[in-house]
Amino acid sequence: MKSTDIFFDTDCLSSFLWVGREDIFLTLYKNLVIIPDEVYFELAKVDFLKIKIDYLIKKNKVKLKSIFLGTKEYELYSSMIHNPNKDITNMIIGNGEAAAIALCITNNGILASNNLKDIAPYVNYYSIKSILTEDILIEALHKNIITEKDGNEIWLNMLKKKRKLPYRTFSECVRVKYKRDLNI
Repeated sequence: MKSTDIFFDTDCLSSFLWVGREDIFLTLYKNLVIIPDEVYFELAKVDFLKIKIDYLIKKNKVKLKSIFLGTKEYELYSSMIHNPNKDITNMIIGNGEAAAIALCITNNGILASNNLKDIAPYVNYYSIKSILTEDILIEALHKNIITEKDGNEIWLNMLKKKRKLPYRTFSECVRVKYKRDLNI
């Protein structure tokens, strides 16, 4: 992956924080992980997640990014949470997702998300590069950061923490994505 800033939304980031495997995205994307203030505020509502993210920020492993009133970022962010462009979607999305998308658009970044369902209209309309939780885990597998067994354990723990994932197991995800990539 090219060295481009990666803007995490709350669901994706919290999936790794909940299971204590932030080492995965920190190893893969060293010095590229950025979270919007809005994502920080959502994480900070849960003491456990706030402690973890505060530590990562203090150690300069994760950077915070603000959206300021009167900027293009703010205009995009505000429209997504209050009055979406009907040419894109009728759906209002969450603050963290909207902030990450707005920052991706204006900074030519990559969006790290847990679920494309809500954000797909924006990803498609603005041609945003995106990665999902499962893409991060598969990349970690390919780079020998985790084994498939590790991936299955992480996957199961994410599911136990009520993270929405598209397959029952990591192994199933790998098989399906592998077949899709090979056009089998």
